[in-house]
Amino acid sequence: MAKYDVVVIGAGLGGLQCAYILSKQGKKVCVLEQNRLLGGCLQSFKRKGKTMDTGFHYVGGLDKGQPLNRLFDYFDLLNLPWQKLDSQAFDQIVYNGKNYFFCNGYDNFANRMTEYFPKYKKEIAEYVKFLEEVGYGIFSRFKKNTTGTNITDDVLFATNAYSFLKEKLGDDTLINVLSGTSLKMQLNKAKLPLYIFAQINSSFIQSAWRLKGGGMQIADSLANSIKKFGGEIFTNTKATKFIEQNGKISAVETSNGQIIEGNDFISNLHPAVTVNMGAETSFFRKIYRTRINNLQNGFGMFTANILLKPNKVNYQNRNIYIHETSDIWQEPNLLHSENPICALTSFGVPQKEQGQYAENIDLLCPMDYADVEKFNGTKIGSRGNEYEELKKQKAEKLINLAAKYIDGLKDGIDSVYTSTPLTYADYTATKNGAAYGIEKDCNKLMYTLLTPKTPAPNLYLTGQNLSLHGILGVSMTSFFTCAEITGIIPENIF
Repeated sequence: MAKYDVVVIGAGLGGLQCAYILSKQGKKVCVLEQNRLLGGCLQSFKRKGKTMDTGFHYVGGLDKGQPLNRLFDYFDLLNLPWQKLDSQAFDQIVYNGKNYFFCNGYDNFANRMTEYFPKYKKEIAEYVKFLEEVGYGIFSRFKKNTTGTNITDDVLFATNAYSFLKEKLGDDTLINVLSGTSLKMQLNKAKLPLYIFAQINSSFIQSAWRLKGGGMQIADSLANSIKKFGGEIFTNTKATKFIEQNGKISAVETSNGQIIEGNDFISNLHPAVTVNMGAETSFFRKIYRTRINNLQNGFGMFTANILLKPNKVNYQNRNIYIHETSDIWQEPNLLHSENPICALTSFGVPQKEQGQYAENIDLLCPMDYADVEKFNGTKIGSRGNEYEELKKQKAEKLINLAAKYIDGLKDGIDSVYTSTPLTYADYTATKNGAAYGIEKDCNKLMYTLLTPKTPAPNLYLTGQNLSLHGILGVSMTSFFTCAEITGIIPENIF
């Protein structure tokens, strides 16, 4: 193969976006992906003609003038078939047997929450004002970082989210309800940085959207643009080892023995996988590799993708977050309860125009990698009866939980397809199949918030394992990574 300006390893969202940015700026770029399909957690699959998603379900802040809209306009992703969720109830929180509906717009959201908690009108107003400042200040906040300010100096990253909520709001029920969409992040009373909690919640209050036809369309659109700009993408090509020459990375070797040369390299893989690929170089010494390998990864997800019988379950243009626990910040209870006590229910957008009935539903709940670790080393589709039985029982319990809140669900099921953190680990090379990558710790920012730079002078990281996760977070991070190579971020973005 020819020598490239930039070699990108991993075709998840961050890798594809970096390749898009750099190829658009005239760099000769290639992308290496170990799987047959691109996209990482954006991958979709079809069963009986219906499209189902893996890790992608909805996005926030896509209306005109909002942060994700600005980013997706740059990536030419606004023309995809986006569908706006119910602005008066984009999320439904079921907590202690009561329903709470989140609505779009900061003032509307504050008014709705005040209806539920009239004694806390002032506290809610101040909290929502804070979310608005975070949400619309995202570009100015990170522009400082691109000019040399260390993100670990940011007070909102160093502030404990739960302590902030406890101090500002006080009431436990109010705190739990406002944290009710928690499965978009990992709640941890001792660790979660306030900025991550605020930024994610704020973006969805701005606006909330699903994508008709599956998240794979994002990956396909980016890939088509990369090729149009002259970039190359190679699937079924697993990068296994970095090669050092003259004080930098000169090439990457693949599992089939190919040597692919480049001037710069970007890894969208988990940092632990990345540094272990460089174990034979002088850059990643054992003490550094041990540090990266010992970073705590968040929990994974168990997913039941449910194909429904025709005309059985009404489509709901909202997500339902179910919590059968009094304290959703008690992370151990989420993972180790015999029965699922929390779940996200996400409806696939019907293919029929104005479809009244749902065609498929995804149910997700947290799952500890330890529950499936014994099957590590087995291949997808051949993990054995014990693994299949584990998934079957988990799915039944999760369906029983969701069926309490979705009319007709049990009778409407046609077929169920399941995945575990082990599935995610195999498809995305994410350590332990962690849904949100490395767990961020407000007490140890220097260790858990990673920058794009690595000890190798021309190897950079991107993706959810750095400072921010989610579609918005990864999209931001891709620009920071590319700026390490080009020295610039497009002016229309920041």
